[in-house]
Amino acid sequence: MATLTIGVFSSLVGSMSLDFAVKLAEAARKKGHDVNVWVSGNATMLSKKGQRSFKDYSSLNKTVESLLAEGAEFCACEACAEARGYKKDDTMENWQRHSMDWYLAKCAKSDKILHIGGE
Repeated sequence: MATLTIGVFSSLVGSMSLDFAVKLAEAARKKGHDVNVWVSGNATMLSKKGQRSFKDYSSLNKTVESLLAEGAEFCACEACAEARGYKKDDTMENWQRHSMDWYLAKCAKSDKILHIGGE
């Protein structure tokens, strides 16, 4: 199977780009592909532990936890997270936090790359 790397360069609130990226990652994993997901900017908040689900509000943490358990890799931009005031200890289990070098290295080894966002 192929390796897909997704870069999410979007805002967490008011944008469906992050929802789309997670659903795409889920579909690719179901088809047997390896998946890497990089989040930056406000989307790094997806990696913050202690999230709460609300009725009628997009909540992706359970889907991401499932994907992580299945072998997908998720990484948050460390500088973006720190700029938003949360530290490594605030990051959900199995999430990675690195500089953009992680993303670029994953892109170099991937069969397909998709950049999402940039609003």
